[in-house]
Amino acid sequence: MASQIPTTTKQWTISSTDGSEGFNALQLSEVDVTPPGDSQVLVKMEAAALNYRDLIIPLGKYPFAAKKNVVPGSDGAGTVLAVGKHVTRFKPGDKVITLFNQEHIGGPISAANNRSGLGGALDGTFRAVAAFNEQGLVRRPDALSAVEAATLPCSALTAWNALHGQPGDGRVAAGQWVLTQGTGGVSISALQFAKAAGARVIATTGSKDKEAALARLGADHVINYKETPEWGARARDMTGGVGVDHVVEVAGPTSMRQSINAVKTAGVITIVGFVGGTEDDREPSFLECLSNLFTARGVLVGSRVQLEDMCRAIEANPERLRPVVDSKVFGLDHLKEAYEYLQSGKHFGKVCIKID
Repeated sequence: MASQIPTTTKQWTISSTDGSEGFNALQLSEVDVTPPGDSQVLVKMEAAALNYRDLIIPLGKYPFAAKKNVVPGSDGAGTVLAVGKHVTRFKPGDKVITLFNQEHIGGPISAANNRSGLGGALDGTFRAVAAFNEQGLVRRPDALSAVEAATLPCSALTAWNALHGQPGDGRVAAGQWVLTQGTGGVSISALQFAKAAGARVIATTGSKDKEAALARLGADHVINYKETPEWGARARDMTGGVGVDHVVEVAGPTSMRQSINAVKTAGVITIVGFVGGTEDDREPSFLECLSNLFTARGVLVGSRVQLEDMCRAIEANPERLRPVVDSKVFGLDHLKEAYEYLQSGKHFGKVCIKID
């Protein structure tokens, strides 16, 4: 066991997941720190990052399991304080990041893997000290700060899986066209990963102020969907009428019609979220896959093997693939304000928490 382990730690919990309390369900408390179990790693958390999922759990809109009084947050970075007697993958002093689904080590996700999500089924990262199974951690890239590294476990890995996780010829390749939506964490990471692979990127946004920022990140074309409601057809025109090879669909039913209009014959639409809501009269039917001859592929984050692959890619190209963190970083005591800021949509990139 390592020395100087705190006796207590601050942590947030969610007292209600039925939506009745809104963000007031977030409760901050001080609890005792217990030594790690035989296969556990005790981590001093240094940073965490928010995702859309974190917002909808206390609002009662999360479609997966969330245990009572769960510690929220799936994304975190920190330093190992101590390890259990059976731990072989880490030692005190190692810099680590969390794995979203703690039991998804490799291969396709299973129903059991899907029940091991941090901040939902298992206690998560919005706390100062946390214990995780050694299998649910990965060494963080040396080139990144703790705040930057904390952005990787959910949105970045989801983007990586969307572009590189499809077997065979489905992976993004040089010269292909990729369509990203908006300026959230998944979309910006997808833009960066696609450009690093040599692809051409069409990015959408509803903000005039964010158009230039997307271009600076490497987007070849930017479409303002508020000015161009039929942005799917516009994206297709930009490819010479052929259509894009990959769409990273983050908004859900509200934008799926336009994604279908944009994608090429035999292209891929990877569905990774529903930030635009879950219901819309314009939602296409499943027969659209047949009539338009594309593949619709659902992705739920990714495995530890994929996270390790992604971290190696970032380590090899740190400046090109450096995570984009919003300029406003919150302290752990101000988590509710961070939730409200993410919900406002004013952010660009990841909304992060610095944990002192």
